[in-house]
Amino acid sequence: MVRRTIRYTLLSLLSIAWLTPLYLLVVNAVTPMSEYAGEAQWWPTRFGLMENLGVAVEQADIGRGLVNSALYAVVGGLAAVVFAALASFAVVVMPVKRPALWFWLIYTGTLLPLQIFLPPLFKAYNRIAIYDTQFGMLVIYMAICIPFAHFLIRNYLMTVPEEIAEAAQLDGASWARLFFQIHLPLLKASLLAAFVFQFTWIWNDLLFGITLSTSPEIRPVQAALAQLTGGIYSVGPPVALATALIVSIPTLVLFLSAQRFFASSLTMSR
Repeated sequence: MVRRTIRYTLLSLLSIAWLTPLYLLVVNAVTPMSEYAGEAQWWPTRFGLMENLGVAVEQADIGRGLVNSALYAVVGGLAAVVFAALASFAVVVMPVKRPALWFWLIYTGTLLPLQIFLPPLFKAYNRIAIYDTQFGMLVIYMAICIPFAHFLIRNYLMTVPEEIAEAAQLDGASWARLFFQIHLPLLKASLLAAFVFQFTWIWNDLLFGITLSTSPEIRPVQAALAQLTGGIYSVGPPVALATALIVSIPTLVLFLSAQRFFASSLTMSR
């Protein structure tokens, strides 16, 4: 009885410690900028979330940043998952030579610090005139996301019995039919889990957003948020917190809606 009481007490204290910053975030995000006294508010005085968001849209064009991030995260994430699925199918199912070598060549992209890519990317983007363009942002996001998606899908694909492919080949199935009609439906859970990972990473990316884009029409929302909070615009903490709160909603909604498939994919890929 005493042990259970201690356990629940510790869990309650940890929950309070974890929820307190979130509570302060929400309270100060809905506090109107006109009523902000320069210190953290513990109780809301008036609901001013829309007022704060209006300032963010006017000052840093956050709305355009949200549209850009949605484009990059959806298109870049989907493209990365498709290419990763094709690579995984080739490495696991098709009779390629040295499949382990091909796997490590692709997966090495996740082992290197992203900062080392910035100087050559910046020079190459300027040379081929795709710097500060949506096409350039999509290319880098897709390329960066392929290695980890390949790792996740390949591990899941290795759990599929080899007899399925052998039986389909005996019936005369081509590689294309084997991939699209047989293996692709079996990979739904892992494909969705990989997409959730890549969508979240692209949506939260700041490094490439501030390096490869400058104009408000191209930059993702995290870059716009960084400019909003970096002293370029004369806004206060309530505006920045309100924007950060709204920006975090899409990834949270996506993860919660795909939680069942996400968990099953991680379980099968172990």
